[in-house]
Amino acid sequence: MVKRTTYKAVLADRGPTAALVRGTIAPRDFALDFIPFPSLPPAFRRMVRDLEFDICEMAISTYVCARALGVPIVALPVFPVRGFHEGAILVRRDGDIKAPKDLEGRKVGLERGYTVTTGVWARGILSAEHGVDLSTIDWIVSGDEHVAQYTLPPHVRPIEPGKTITERLLCGELAAAIGIPRGPDIVPLIVREGQAAGDYRINHLIAVRSEVLAERPALALELLETFAAAKQAYFAALQAGAIEAPDANDRNNLRLLQGGVDPLPYGLAPNRAVLDDLVGHALEQRIIDKAMPVDTLFPPETRAWTG
Repeated sequence: MVKRTTYKAVLADRGPTAALVRGTIAPRDFALDFIPFPSLPPAFRRMVRDLEFDICEMAISTYVCARALGVPIVALPVFPVRGFHEGAILVRRDGDIKAPKDLEGRKVGLERGYTVTTGVWARGILSAEHGVDLSTIDWIVSGDEHVAQYTLPPHVRPIEPGKTITERLLCGELAAAIGIPRGPDIVPLIVREGQAAGDYRINHLIAVRSEVLAERPALALELLETFAAAKQAYFAALQAGAIEAPDANDRNNLRLLQGGVDPLPYGLAPNRAVLDDLVGHALEQRIIDKAMPVDTLFPPETRAWTG
C-alpha cells in the first residue's frame, strides 16, 4: 500500500471547515494533520512569516498583502467566513460623529493592524458608499501587521504605549474605532436594515504553500472538492438545527440559506465582483502598491471551479 502524504493544516473548528477538523469529512488520497489554534490570527502570522503550515485558513487581506510582497503562498477560491462590515465602524453614543463624512480630518482607531480584513472592508465602505476621503483621516493602530515586510503609510501610526483603542474612543481622543467590542456607550455609526447577500463580504480564504502545489499540482482540485463536501455537511447541520451554540456567522448563513441563497459560494466566478472590490480597496488604502488581477491570486486549474 502506498503511504498517503500528510499535510500540516490550520482550520477553524467551526462552520464549513468543522467537518474536516473533526474528521467526519476526510480527503480520499491524502491526509490532513490539524494544528489546533484557539484563535486564528496567530496562525495567519506564522504562515506568512515562517511558512509554518502547508495549508492555512487566512484573512483575505493578509493574503493579498503577503502575495504583493512575494510571500510564496497561493490561495484556493474557498471562502469559509464572511461578514457584514458596515456595523464595524463604532462611535461614542454621545459623541459628535453623526455621519460618515464627519470622520474626515479626525483620528480613527483600528484594533490590531491596518491590514486587518474588517478594517479594509470598513474603510472601503466609508470611501465607496459614503464618499469619505480616507487620506484625510489619521489611523491609529493597536498592533503590528501579520506580514513583516509591510510598511505602514504615513497617515497610519501606532497607539501610544499603555493606551487602548477603546479607552481613547471613550475619552474623545478618537472620533471612531473599528474592530473593538460594542457597549452601552459605543454604537455603530452605520446601521443598515435588511442586509443582503451582496453585503456579505469575504473575510477568510484558504492559503497553501506554493511549494506544496508545485510538488503535487492535482492537490488544488482535490482540496476544493474536500472543502465543498465539508461545506455541504455544515449546511445540512444548519438547516437541521444541529449546530451547538450557533454564533453570528451561523445565524447569518442560515438566514441566507432559508432565503434560497448560498451564503458561502466557493469558486472564482461567483466571487469575482467582491474580490475585485477587495483588491481595489487594498490598492486605494496602500496595502498593495499596484493593481493585482484577481485571476493571478489563484492557481490556473482552480479558476473554472465552483462549489
